[in-house]
Amino acid sequence: MLIGVLSDTHLTGKPVPESIMGALRGVDMIMHAGDILEMSVIEQLSTIAPTVAVRGNMDHGDVVRKCPESRVIDALGFRIGLTHGYGPPFGMTRKVRRVFEGEELDAIVFGHTHEPLIKEKDGTLFFNPGSSTDKVFASVNTLGMLDITDRISPRIINLCGLAREGDS
Repeated sequence: MLIGVLSDTHLTGKPVPESIMGALRGVDMIMHAGDILEMSVIEQLSTIAPTVAVRGNMDHGDVVRKCPESRVIDALGFRIGLTHGYGPPFGMTRKVRRVFEGEELDAIVFGHTHEPLIKEKDGTLFFNPGSSTDKVFASVNTLGMLDITDRISPRIINLCGLAREGDS
């Protein structure tokens, strides 16, 4: 199973860029970790694959009404927490772990910082796909992929053509 992962797209009144749509073609599922801004983004992504999303701190209106703050997704027996994140970027993995206090999770997918991250701590993968559209705060535009087989294999895709791989 291949899951495309986005966060912090911050798209208002614009279609999802073709670079993102093209990179996601062929995935089995899409996760969006918030700061969507308009439900039309989720509708466009859903034309590629079933899309699950949570709201972020910049979301409002329909996005807040239709998307929870957090959720847990089962993917081939792996439990993946999906949330946005909050506050200053320091200690973000601790903050997002607290959102799922008491939950047994294999991975936590989050956003908010606009910077990609692949980190394993105490048997849990922490995965931030970065921002695929930010031109102000992100050092590079990225999205993520989770390849799920008998393990979760994360990777960050630089939309300028470079990719970094990490291990869970």
